[in-house]
Amino acid sequence: MILTVTMNPSIDISYPIECLKLDDINRVSEVSKTAGGKGLNVTRVIHELGGSVNATGVVGGHLGNQIKEQLDSAGITHDFYSISQETRNSIALLHDNGKQTEILESGPNVTRSEMEGFIATFQCLLEHAELITISGSLAKGLPDDFYAQLILSAKEKGVDTLLDTSGKALKEALRGEQKPKLIKPNLTEINDLLKTDLDSEQPEKLKQALTHPLFQGVEWIVVTLGEEGAVVKHNELFYHATLPKIDVVNPVGSGDATIAGLAYAVSHFETDENTIKTGMTTGMLNALESVTGHINRDNFQKLYNQIQVKAF
Repeated sequence: MILTVTMNPSIDISYPIECLKLDDINRVSEVSKTAGGKGLNVTRVIHELGGSVNATGVVGGHLGNQIKEQLDSAGITHDFYSISQETRNSIALLHDNGKQTEILESGPNVTRSEMEGFIATFQCLLEHAELITISGSLAKGLPDDFYAQLILSAKEKGVDTLLDTSGKALKEALRGEQKPKLIKPNLTEINDLLKTDLDSEQPEKLKQALTHPLFQGVEWIVVTLGEEGAVVKHNELFYHATLPKIDVVNPVGSGDATIAGLAYAVSHFETDENTIKTGMTTGMLNALESVTGHINRDNFQKLYNQIQVKAF
């Protein structure tokens, strides 16, 4: 079973608007409201791939109950820790031929006692987990090294972690006593970590950057490059994945779908090439759907066959 962790979930609201008008009224005819936060997007895609998955994290209030109800309706197992403050909303405005404007609430403040309660829940859930994914930002009140603490706890139980976060939480996890098995930074996040100015036209320099001591002990580094694919390091091997062109409908959650595909493949002990191709495929499949954190498996094999993964 894959255990997904979302420490700052949300109700994700998507508003498709043909032309965004500032300082004016914008009317929408179709609205999508989804149990969200990066980890819950991961959860749904693993479920849609047919994987065994359980969602945990912290939720509170009316919106927290909505998240649990949506997962129940989808037949997805969950075991959240309840907190006193309300779960947040995250709003995405999809407008003007592919542009995306996001309005993200900061979310609730988690108290120390609530943090300790969640950790106790997490420790119990580890007994049934084969792999962990941790995704997204930390709720207020949680220390920067909180993910590092979870990774250490999981490793002590013999369970590996796939981590998708950024900023201080990522830095602390990379400095932790135990490393995540996989991280999925984008190019901006790599540059932030290493204080570099790399771009996608410099694959050899990026390859060299991934040997930085900060990444020592991390088995997989998947650097996503949007429509240009990804550069991947697995132990001492390097790969470049190139993607076919697709007509993007909704890019929100595609990175989360990528993590879901990677987790599914890793849990099934797939080869390097198959693992990379599975992650890239699920990311693209999400971008083809209007609903965030959703894929259509009927299109999986067609896209999978068009992805090229080459060692370099």
